[in-house]
Amino acid sequence: MAQRTQLGDADCAIAQALDVVGDWWTLLIVRDAARGLRRFEEFQRELGMSRKVLTERLRLLVEAGVLTREPYQDRPVRHEYRLTPRGRGLLPVLVALQDWGDGWVLGEGEMTATTDEASREAVRVHALRGTRVPELLLPDRFGEPRDPVADTGFTVLYCFPGAYARADAYPPGWAGIPGAKGCTLESCTYRDQLAEFTAAGATVHGVSTQRPDEQRAFAEAEGLRFPLLSDAELTLTAALRLPTFRAAGVSRLKRLTLVLDRDRVVREVIYPIRDIEASVTTALAAVRAARPV
Repeated sequence: MAQRTQLGDADCAIAQALDVVGDWWTLLIVRDAARGLRRFEEFQRELGMSRKVLTERLRLLVEAGVLTREPYQDRPVRHEYRLTPRGRGLLPVLVALQDWGDGWVLGEGEMTATTDEASREAVRVHALRGTRVPELLLPDRFGEPRDPVADTGFTVLYCFPGAYARADAYPPGWAGIPGAKGCTLESCTYRDQLAEFTAAGATVHGVSTQRPDEQRAFAEAEGLRFPLLSDAELTLTAALRLPTFRAAGVSRLKRLTLVLDRDRVVREVIYPIRDIEASVTTALAAVRAARPV
C-alpha cells in the first residue's frame, strides 16, 4: 500500500488540498474522469500505470470524496468511477494547469486567445477529430441545462472568448489580446447564415465561459436565434481539454469551432481561427461534405 506523507499545516488550504491530490497520477485520473472515462480498464489503458498503483489511487480518491465507486455489473461485480461535486470542483485546477503549461512550458508565456497553426496546442486540439464528446449538460442563457450536442444530424459548436451587450463590459485591454476581438462578428455571422446551417441539417450552438445572464443580454441585443451555452464551471473545457487564456481573473475559451455528428463524434476541427467569416463558411462546408449522399 502506498505510504501517504501527511502535510502538517492544518490551517493551509493549499497543503490540505495537496494531501488529497498532490500525487501527479491522481490529477491525471481526475483529468480522464472529466473526459468521460469510467472503468478501471479505461484508466489503465489511457494512463499506462500498473494495476496496483491505479487501484490504490482510485481508492484514495473515493475515500477523499473526489470519485464515487458504483457497480455496473453483478457477475462478476465490477465498478465504475464518477466525479462527485467535490471532484468537479477540481476542474478549474486542471484548466489552470493546462493554461499554464500551454503558455509557459509549450509557449512563451504571452496572453493570447489563439495560437500558431504548427503549435503543440493546435496539434492537441486537432487530435479531437474522431473522438467522442462525453455526455454532459451546460446551462443555456436562461439557466436551463442543455446538451451541447443537438439531436440533429450535426452540431456546429463554436467556442468564443466572450461577447457582451455593452462595450464597457469587456475586460480592460481586451482589444490588445491576440485573437480575442471578433466575438460579436462571429455570432452575428452565424445568425445571418443560420438558415443555411438548418437546411444542411445542422444546429448551431455557441459556447463561452461567461455567466448565463451575460450571454442572455448579448443574445437579446444581437437577436440571436440559436442557443448560447455557459461553460462557466469549465465542464466541457476540461472534458475536451480545450485551450484557454485568463483575462480579468476568468478562464476564457480560445476561439475554435467543432463540427459534431449525432453520435457525438467530432467530425471537423477549425483552429486556430484567423478569419472569422471564413471559419463560418468552412464549418458550413464541413457539414455539407459530411452529409450522407
